[in-house]
Amino acid sequence: MKMRLPLLASVAAFAQRAAEFETRPATAFENDKLELLVLNKGGAFASLILKDDSEKLNPMWNPAALARMTKGPSRFGDSIGHFVCVDGFGPTSKEEAAAGLQGHGEAHRQPWEIVEKGRNGNTQFISWRARLPVVQEIFTRKLEVVDGEQVVYVESSLENELAFDRPINWAEHGTIGYPFLAPGKTVIDASVGRCQTRPHQNVPPNRRLVSEKEFQYPVAPLKAGGSADLRQIPNPPDSMDHTGCLLDPSRRLGFITAINLEKRMMLGYLVRREEYPWLQEWMNYPPNMALSRGLEFGTQPFDVSRRTTVEMGKLFDVPAFRWLPAKSKIGTRFLMFYTRVPAGFTKVDDVRQENGELVIEDKASRQTIRLKASLPL
Repeated sequence: MKMRLPLLASVAAFAQRAAEFETRPATAFENDKLELLVLNKGGAFASLILKDDSEKLNPMWNPAALARMTKGPSRFGDSIGHFVCVDGFGPTSKEEAAAGLQGHGEAHRQPWEIVEKGRNGNTQFISWRARLPVVQEIFTRKLEVVDGEQVVYVESSLENELAFDRPINWAEHGTIGYPFLAPGKTVIDASVGRCQTRPHQNVPPNRRLVSEKEFQYPVAPLKAGGSADLRQIPNPPDSMDHTGCLLDPSRRLGFITAINLEKRMMLGYLVRREEYPWLQEWMNYPPNMALSRGLEFGTQPFDVSRRTTVEMGKLFDVPAFRWLPAKSKIGTRFLMFYTRVPAGFTKVDDVRQENGELVIEDKASRQTIRLKASLPL
């Protein structure tokens, strides 16, 4: 069975507009199919909805809403939804902290200035710029949406203001949360195989997985013996774990998807593997159902300090950081999509872009979803 989502014959010209998310100023970026809310400070993708979805189900992690649900404080600061960690991913050294550098880099804490926006035919675009004063870098991000498509195209660059080459850490901290993320309802797939659990020293105390152990996704080793299927969310939830997986080196483009089987909704990413060779998964499953799972694609296998990452050098013979040359720029490009899935579509075996479409396959059910995706990746 094939499901092809229709392209409207004519669509209105939608514009970017001022918005708000959890009292935080945001910019709404939309077409006739979807609406994305981007925070003005830090540039996080806070909300993504399909316009014809009566429930307006947002797959993105919202710590403030989960804190209200559990009647407890939010302990994740400014983190929300899909935010970018650059330059830095993980904790800082004591010297970096003393110099004013915080964990997960500066970009998601800085004000983002809109430098360009407009429309070119059936494609809308908007660009932001943020200066990172401690590391002395400039980050820019451009988003594009095309009329009739359920895809957001994301292109970014990082500029070195200094006159020497430097190792950088860059991760796209895509994070899904409850209620989209729920035990028995949500499954995660990705074009990964070789993985390793994050090194730990008895923290967090409720971790399920063996520390620093290699495995093949999705079957991971449990501390208590046996194994866990990481596609699934444990039921009942009561754990926190972290893994690093290598995106399939045989593919130019890697994919990451999350399906809510009950609502039959899927969030997905397609990324350039040479720019984002690693997928980290942060699996935060407290018993109060304030669930979150990071689908974090980037330059390093674990959320550790810059010094630790550089000393690691490589894992599985693949670099754990990226070089930013003196007075130069490097860039990345990926796309994000959000769509319904047909009944019985329960696993993603492949996502590829061909002939102006995303082709998403569940081989067991012999079903294929085709989404219009006209801009190249």
